[in-house]
Amino acid sequence: MSDLCKVVIVDDELLIRQGIKHYIQWEQEGFQIVGEASNGQEALQVIDAVRPHIVITDIVMPVMDGEELTKVIRNQYPDIEVIVLSSFGEFDYVRSTFQHGVTDYILKPTLDGDILLKTLNKAVEKIPSLTIKKQTNEISIQAMLDKWMTGFESDGGETAVIEAFPYSNYLIIGVDVKKRESSWPSLEKTITDELEKHVPEFVRYPLPTEDGYKSLLLNVNEETIPSVITCIERLAASYTHFNWAVSDPFKAVQKVKQVYDNSFVRLMNHAFYYPEKNFFRYEGIKEQPSVNEPFNLTAFTEMFKREQFEKAMDYLQSHVSDITTTNSMNVAEFKRFLSNVIFNITLLLNNMGFDSSTVNQKKFAYFTAIEGADHVGEAVDQLQQFLAEVTTIVGQPSTNDPSVKRILDYIEEHYAEPLTLTELAKRFHFNPTYLSTYFSTHIHEGFTEYVTKVRIEKSLELLQNRNISISDISGKVGYSDHSYFCKVFKKLKGMSPSSYRKQFVK
Repeated sequence: MSDLCKVVIVDDELLIRQGIKHYIQWEQEGFQIVGEASNGQEALQVIDAVRPHIVITDIVMPVMDGEELTKVIRNQYPDIEVIVLSSFGEFDYVRSTFQHGVTDYILKPTLDGDILLKTLNKAVEKIPSLTIKKQTNEISIQAMLDKWMTGFESDGGETAVIEAFPYSNYLIIGVDVKKRESSWPSLEKTITDELEKHVPEFVRYPLPTEDGYKSLLLNVNEETIPSVITCIERLAASYTHFNWAVSDPFKAVQKVKQVYDNSFVRLMNHAFYYPEKNFFRYEGIKEQPSVNEPFNLTAFTEMFKREQFEKAMDYLQSHVSDITTTNSMNVAEFKRFLSNVIFNITLLLNNMGFDSSTVNQKKFAYFTAIEGADHVGEAVDQLQQFLAEVTTIVGQPSTNDPSVKRILDYIEEHYAEPLTLTELAKRFHFNPTYLSTYFSTHIHEGFTEYVTKVRIEKSLELLQNRNISISDISGKVGYSDHSYFCKVFKKLKGMSPSSYRKQFVK
């Protein structure tokens, strides 16, 4: 029989899997990738479902490695040929897999299209029932989409694109199925049936994604777009436990990844901030101004160290409120931000001598709850519960020496002056060497580093005022040398004072 040779790729590194997928023109060479997995256990499920002719597997993987996978394949699927991927230091593993009947191995550092194709053809020679026939036609549309969606350029011909997509506009429609992924096949059929009933002409292709969103690329004429939107809106009203989105329309199919990332995912992002809705479309989203400045963790930490708890909490609450009002932060980034704040406050409480055992034990429960939050209210509720506990803790006395607060308050008031460790030691009746150790022990950083951070944070406030020159600002925060100030600023903030002013001061 003449057929395409079916291949499954198994590697725990997504970039490696993507690279393999784009080394050769699979279908033109007579092969077809029918599945992929990130470890041996996942691979066995895929293998059972698609029954490939060849499995390409990495050796070192979590859960089940390539050696164990090879044993299982040989015992349960003796007709499947196995090609092993390895690094230079894994020869013993490779030798072991040959005892279980692998076809060949490829060293990852030497992997290229020619070696991969040669090894695949060698495996095909061991499958008597399969005679592959190279495809003389251009690369398949699904393969093109695969390349575009993973950031690779496709060398598919323009003729194939025109034939596959006869209409003038494109849309991405899709559903968030992160927690109900098994329901997608039936949902996909329902979507297609609904479109066929109400949209006169369209072409659809599934988009390969790995972020929990399932989506279809639609090719339609411009006058058909309202009918598509109505169909999806009707489905969203019926399937209310899913979030649905329809992207901006676009004219060139090659822009599918750009639109997916910047339009479709952005629309899905809104579902987290608007839990009362489950359908999002490009015209229904009002653009909100973004938060002007990122959260200043350094300034927040210094407020906390100086026991300015109310000021620190107000700053944090204001920033969180800005994000939730403008929905300007990616959902995953917002959840990481909340968890990072909880982690840092817990660490600060401990370092400052407070009894933080309760929140320290509960912080992982907060992390889990935030990560699993379906909407912004659930995530922020976790932060508020944590902050309520923190407020109770900081109302209790700290075991820290009160001299620490006096020293920090003095630096806060005199940062613009030429402060030295010797001068500070004399004022607070310490030996300079002892003060240096004392400062590092209680403040958890050196004296010079701390003063530098205070000065740079003060300069951020002054940079808000465009009427003050940067040269004057350097003097106001304790630097007589303007060039040195700029050098220190860039080291701490990753950009020059002028760049900071342009980026964050409107």
